[in-house]
Amino acid sequence: MDGWMYLVIAGIAEVFYAASMPRTEGFTRIYPSLFCLTFIGVSMYFLSLATRTIPVGTAYAVWVGIGALGTAAYGMVYLNEDKGLLRIACFGLILAGIIGLKILAADKQL
Repeated sequence: MDGWMYLVIAGIAEVFYAASMPRTEGFTRIYPSLFCLTFIGVSMYFLSLATRTIPVGTAYAVWVGIGALGTAAYGMVYLNEDKGLLRIACFGLILAGIIGLKILAADKQL
């Protein structure tokens, strides 16, 4: 498996832990806390694997971007968070950054 696949897995795991964090109620509820901590560990593990072949700055930026986009999508769909056009456009800029970093990496410029 290549670094980019590890990075996608790490980003998805980040979405799971970020989305579950409010349910922990400050890590006072055991099962939501265990779920959250498990996915924090999974995310960190796969991020560390990704940094074997992807520069750490690029990996971190993409990881955060995947997490931000996924968590925002979760919030909009399941938590009825703002779905305004400007908010979505800003998330589109994050997506453009992720795509740009991947294209640059494919061109071996990173």
